[in-house]
Amino acid sequence: MNAKSLESLLTMYKEILEKIELGVHVIDSNERTVIYNQKMREIEGMDIEDVLDKNLMDVFDFGATQESTLLQVLKSGESIQNVKQSYFNNRGQEITTINHTFPIEENGIVIGAVEIAKDVTKLEKMIQENMYKKDDIRYTFDQILGENPLLKEAIETGKRAARTASSVLIIGEIGTGKELFAHSIHNGSPRADEVFLSQNCAALPDTLMETLLFGVEGEGTEGRPGLFEQAHGGTILLDEIDSLSPALQTKLLKVIQEKKVRREGGKTDIFVDVRVLATISEDPIDAIAAGSLRKDLYYRLSVVSIFIPPLRERKEDIDLLTSVFIEKYNHLFGMEVSAVNEEVKNYFQEYDWPGNIRELEHVIEGAMNLMDHEEVISFDHLPIQFRNKSGSGGLPSNLERVEGFLYQPAKAILPLDDYIQEAETYYITKALQHHDFNVTKTAKALGMSRQNLQYRIRKYNIGKAINL
Repeated sequence: MNAKSLESLLTMYKEILEKIELGVHVIDSNERTVIYNQKMREIEGMDIEDVLDKNLMDVFDFGATQESTLLQVLKSGESIQNVKQSYFNNRGQEITTINHTFPIEENGIVIGAVEIAKDVTKLEKMIQENMYKKDDIRYTFDQILGENPLLKEAIETGKRAARTASSVLIIGEIGTGKELFAHSIHNGSPRADEVFLSQNCAALPDTLMETLLFGVEGEGTEGRPGLFEQAHGGTILLDEIDSLSPALQTKLLKVIQEKKVRREGGKTDIFVDVRVLATISEDPIDAIAAGSLRKDLYYRLSVVSIFIPPLRERKEDIDLLTSVFIEKYNHLFGMEVSAVNEEVKNYFQEYDWPGNIRELEHVIEGAMNLMDHEEVISFDHLPIQFRNKSGSGGLPSNLERVEGFLYQPAKAILPLDDYIQEAETYYITKALQHHDFNVTKTAKALGMSRQNLQYRIRKYNIGKAINL
């Protein structure tokens, strides 16, 4: 091979190393880094200048109880695979990886070591953040409030399903309370005293999600059990099940059918007795047609299907839910708000609530944050982002919009100063929204100084309303 061909080959090797989605770290016989690819730099949060041609132990801290897997392999000449390692970079940030580490030999002599690493730093945090022990949350069907017939039917279906160990698919838009139903099913079941684990399937990429669900085997370590092992005897909730890739859905289906899991890198199957609940935010038939949900997994999960109606289809429950949320935030904020006024009540009935019950709760919480000593929530107390969805642009109820930002009194003529203040408030608010609440850009567009605009924002209390 001539020099030009060799140079081209080296360029190709370099490009491949930089593009692969696994970290690659190579040290020579002097423990100095000679290869450190892009993915490894991302995993460890380091620049190439921080690591390349430097002694490994001068850059990373492996603590007093463990040794770098790279150094272990360099010294022993033997491979180490599927080992979890936690260590710190030069800024003291903790990193956790699953490593496959191999010696590099030349003429029978070890001249270096290469480590292929998968980042599980986020996974370690997610395991703690997504685990709910049996005593943490005790939601029951009694806490699902409403008189809507479709809601009552969903509750009755959930109560009947709680008596068995069958899989349940909970179908409902975002914010309708799917997780509340899942907790209620678990807490009404014979497994109520066992563990309940919940995992959002859209929270992590597939490579980490697989490890989180099914675990990873370790050589010379105990490895990491997945959520299915941890939920043995209890219940696991898989939220947004259609976010998993088809390949991972296939593996999940096999685990549900066979009641066995095999850890990543493992050679033996582990029996698991787990009840599976799953949620999806769209019609599962549409998800199957779009290719985001496997048909066979759908049939396995939907032994029982529960359809939760959106809030726009159960508006008779809005007044009750409003009262419940007011009482909740009275307790949290030490307030004594009694109700919403008729204008707000009527608007709540007209609004479509795309964010469902969760949106209603956030609106009540936001409104009570803007109140002083008032006892009744008025339209002006509602968060401005919500008011602007109404089509009135957040205008006071006694005004009607005409052309552009101009509007006129609907019931009575306002004093000119009040009218000008209302108009200026409205126009500044709209200008801020148009420029994504960037004060500098808004001031320039309005032809005034930044200081002048900030004065008006404070004067008309616009900043408080839009959290500037």
